[in-house]
Amino acid sequence: MISNRELFLKNTAQTSESPRLIEVERAEGSYLYGPQGQKYLDLVSGFNVSNIGHRHPRVIAAIKEQLEKYMHVTVYGEFVQAPQVQFATKLLEQLPPFFQSVYLTNSGAEAVEGSMKIAKKFTGRRQIIAAKKAYHGSTQGALSLIGNPAYQEAYAPLLPEIDFITFNDQKDLSHITTATAAVIVEAIQGEAGVRVPDVAYMQALRQKCTDTGTLLIFDEIQTGFGRTGSLFAFEHFGIIPDILMLAKGIGGGMPLGAFVASKEIMDVIKSNPMLGHITTFGGHPVSCAAALASLETILEEKLIDGVAEKAALFREKLNHPQVKEIRGLGLMMCLQIDNFDQVYNISKYCAENGVMIDWYLHCETALRIAPPLTISTEEICEACAIIRQALDKFC
Repeated sequence: MISNRELFLKNTAQTSESPRLIEVERAEGSYLYGPQGQKYLDLVSGFNVSNIGHRHPRVIAAIKEQLEKYMHVTVYGEFVQAPQVQFATKLLEQLPPFFQSVYLTNSGAEAVEGSMKIAKKFTGRRQIIAAKKAYHGSTQGALSLIGNPAYQEAYAPLLPEIDFITFNDQKDLSHITTATAAVIVEAIQGEAGVRVPDVAYMQALRQKCTDTGTLLIFDEIQTGFGRTGSLFAFEHFGIIPDILMLAKGIGGGMPLGAFVASKEIMDVIKSNPMLGHITTFGGHPVSCAAALASLETILEEKLIDGVAEKAALFREKLNHPQVKEIRGLGLMMCLQIDNFDQVYNISKYCAENGVMIDWYLHCETALRIAPPLTISTEEICEACAIIRQALDKFC
């Protein structure tokens, strides 16, 4: 009998020459389980997706309830579908009054694509500025914003009139002019190795965009829904972006994304042409039901209240002589070490000993730590003990 591993290699597209080949049979809470009884404490959370843990009971119940009613019925934006309406309403209740309209997508990359379109249409400008070492997705438009030419060259030509600035460097803000439609930045740079900007930089960026009539678009695809110790990371900086992009942790484990703006900005897609931005499966009703349950769980169980304490425990337990720096905010953090060989060997050792960690697209010398917000003190101590063993062995 051909194994799932063999069929995976034979029949599914590969994204690297050496996939990790860890087979998952089920997942629950902070753990992944393999078919031979393997158990992995998940410190990656599906790359910041499973903020409330895997298969939270409230999310499962919401999915089952919606399945009894309907799944896909039509393209997004035409029929009134209660899961979409209820989730969008709950989401807007958590945001400043400036945000008045939610466009639901399938993914973060689609949120990026839609945000670029409405920024150009609303401003009548063409130039978009992104940050070096940024990551906003892999579709052609989102890839145009990636701040690493090595990932772009094979797919050229990409979108024209894209410029790049250095993240957290106020001198580069002079690139933003009255010709700039939008500046798209991550609230915290994720794939660059968790780079947290200065409050003064973010406030200067906000002011420069205001002064030039440029829209400020915040990518909170990794940082949203409690990951950093606030519901959204822009709250740490005392500013409000013009467009907010969300995904990953939004859906409680189901595929969903969104971009959020004022009605004035969002309404540009309604005419000239009509249906200026459309999607078939965006805002899928089952995903929206899961998203509402997930958001309610974060709020009602006060999961954000424990983030700072859990982050401090990680920092205490991972204070190791071979760790050069622990960067991050809340439960979005990384361990900076020396080289990729160490990162690879530590990740492999940890997986073999029941702890799942990873690295970053633009920073292969750091280890990713992004557990579910529901992780317990005991689980943190268990995971850190294994990571320390790996650091001792390979650094």
